[in-house]
Amino acid sequence: MIARRLELATRRGELTAHIAAQRDALAAHSWPLEKALRVGDRALDGVDWLKAHPAAVAAGVAALVASRPRRLWSLARKGFVLWRGWRNLRGKLF
Repeated sequence: MIARRLELATRRGELTAHIAAQRDALAAHSWPLEKALRVGDRALDGVDWLKAHPAAVAAGVAALVASRPRRLWSLARKGFVLWRGWRNLRGKLF
């Protein structure tokens, strides 16, 4: 019984060491993704800010309408296309 427990403890130690080595290898191989993920995090922070400050968004839209209505329609059209593309992409990925 004691020999079996000793064998299991040894095996557990080996597996723990193997897992730690795999984590280190994953961290070493995934560093190129860090920059891309950081950009994504910043974009999500921007979305969170926009959600928290709807008055600023409304003020920005009002400024665009007052300055150049034709440009606003162009931006609205592009924004709508981007929004639809994002929704389609999100539906396929998630």
